Amino acid sequence: MVRSADRLSGLCQPGALGGLRGLLRAMNAYYAQKFEGLQKMQPLEIEQALRGDRAADAEKAGRQRMALAHMATEAQLEMRWSGWDTKTVWSPQMVCDIHQDVYARLPEADLALKGGATLRPGALQTGPAKVRALLEQWGNFYGGVRQVDMQVLAMAASHQRLLGIQPFREGNGRVAGLHTHLVLGHLGLTNGLWSPLRGFARSQEAYRAHLAAANEPRGLEAWMGYVLAQCLEQVQLMTSLLAPQDMQDRIAACLGFEAHVVRLGVRTESLRALHYLFVTRGMLERRDFKAMLGLGDRMATTQISALLQRGLLESDSPHGRLRFGVPQHALRFYFPRLWPEAEREA
Repeated sequence: MVRSADRLSGLCQPGALGGLRGLLRAMNAYYAQKFEGLQKMQPLEIEQALRGDRAADAEKAGRQRMALAHMATEAQLEMRWSGWDTKTVWSPQMVCDIHQDVYARLPEADLALKGGATLRPGALQTGPAKVRALLEQWGNFYGGVRQVDMQVLAMAASHQRLLGIQPFREGNGRVAGLHTHLVLGHLGLTNGLWSPLRGFARSQEAYRAHLAAANEPRGLEAWMGYVLAQCLEQVQLMTSLLAPQDMQDRIAACLGFEAHVVRLGVRTESLRALHYLFVTRGMLERRDFKAMLGLGDRMATTQISALLQRGLLESDSPHGRLRFGVPQHALRFYFPRLWPEAEREA
C-alpha cells in the first residue's frame, strides 16, 4: 500500500488539481453523512451549498451545513498536516481540535441533542472519568511508533480504539474518520488525492462487522487487514483515474457532450488546452490558453467564459491564471466510478 501510494503521489504534486481535491472533500463529506445514516443526503445538495444556494427545507439545510463543516475541517487538516510533528498528530488535543473545528462551524440549533442537551464542540464527555486518561494512553502508544509501515498499522488499529473510547457525546465516527485521514496525509501517503473514508462508507456492513469483532481473538488483525485493503483499493482507483494517457479521450467525450447536448457555449476546440492543463497539473495565463485554442481573440475570450461558467476551468480572479476544473457534472467523463451517486445525479 505504501509503495502504491508513493507512485500515486508522483502523478500529482501538492497544490495541483485543486478542483479535484475540492471535489474529493465534497465526496468524503457525502460519504461521512451517509455513514451516519443520513441516507437522504444527495451530492447535488453539497454542490448547491458550495454555490451559496442553501435549501429552504430545514432538514436539508442542516445536512448542507454539516457537509460544508466537514469539508472545511478536512481542508484545514490537509493544509497543516505537513507542519505538525507526530506527537501533535496523535495528541488528545488534536482529537478535541478536530471535533471543535467541525462542530463550532454549526449554529447552536444544529448542536441540539436528545433530552434537551447541547453538544459542546471539542468538549470530552463528562460522565466517564477515564476518558482523558484513555485518550492519553491512546496517543502515547500509537504516537510512539516510528517506522512508516508500523505507523500505517497504528493508523488502522487506532481508528478502532478511538471509537471504543467514545470521547464525545456525538461525532465520534466523524472525528475518527478525519483523524485517520490526517494520519495518512501526515505520513505523506495521500497528497489529498484519496481517503479510506470512501471505502469505509461503501462497505458499511464489512466495516461494522470487523469493528464489532475487533476485540475477539485475532479480531484486531482482521480489522487492520480490512482497513489496509480499503486503503489499497482507493489508491489503485485514483492511480487508474489519473493516468494521463486515458484523460485526453475523457476530456474529448466531456467536451462533445457539452457542445452538442448542453449547448452553453463550450466548444470541442478546448481539448488541447484543457488536456495540457491536466497533464502539467499547472496553470496558464489567459493569453497562453487563448493561443492554444486556435480561435480568434473574441471567440477565445467567449470560450474561456463558457468554460469558467461550467466549472471546467477555474481562476482566482476575473483576469487571473487558469487551472483545470473538475465540476460534479463532469465526473462521469473525467473520473468514472469515483463517485457513482454524483454521476447518477449529473
